[in-house]
Amino acid sequence: MPPLKTPWIALTREVSPTIVECELTHLARVPISVEVARAQHHAYERLLSSLGCDVRRVAPAPAYPDAVFIEDAAVVFDEVAVIARPGAASRRDETGAVEAVLATLRPVARIAPPGTLDGGDVLAVGRRVYVGRTERTNDEGIAQLRVVLAPHGYEVQGVDVTGCLHLKTAVTAVDDATVLLNPAWVSPAAFARARVVEVDPSEPMAANVLRVGDQLVYGASYSRTQARLEQLGYVLHTVDASELAKAEGAVTCCSLVMRG
Repeated sequence: MPPLKTPWIALTREVSPTIVECELTHLARVPISVEVARAQHHAYERLLSSLGCDVRRVAPAPAYPDAVFIEDAAVVFDEVAVIARPGAASRRDETGAVEAVLATLRPVARIAPPGTLDGGDVLAVGRRVYVGRTERTNDEGIAQLRVVLAPHGYEVQGVDVTGCLHLKTAVTAVDDATVLLNPAWVSPAAFARARVVEVDPSEPMAANVLRVGDQLVYGASYSRTQARLEQLGYVLHTVDASELAKAEGAVTCCSLVMRG
């Protein structure tokens, strides 16, 4: 009997032994334990599997410190996979192996120079796609994404972001009508079409939540914001990502989740 097909595929990538040399934009460099980061990442993969994902590892890239943050290499929709062109030049060679896998799953488009785009700057809420203007994503990258997605009925909107690495550091979708947001880093006015839930002010990094269908994966470090979400009726599956957070990573960063 063939194996049962799962409704979701999650692409992941092993933590590189060089993660201690990761790119940092807004955080001070502190010691990172590769062993602890890998243990947390393995627990994250197990959680995704338990939520119904077919977890598939892309070939490791030990020479690339940030390779575990596979989200930045591509943006995947039901209709197309868009291969990113990361804003950090040191990360651009991460995309090749990711593209090779995605090309077996979706038609592929690519962001071309002079455009830059990190997947962490792209947030889809229903058919509306918000793209952060950051040090990693420029207006040309946003324009190219708009052209790729227009035939598929998506509306692309650029959003100004300040004080953090990516748009998804500042805001993510909880469902197709609700976003979780840090108003210090992105204006709630940009998300006027959605219900906005603000993070607890004591937890500025708490706006990052990963959707797997109607299930939510969340960092275990943000108990106050978690309580806000639970009071609204959301059920969160928590995982410790504290070591990965030292490299400016979070739960969305470590996978590319797509329909199978």
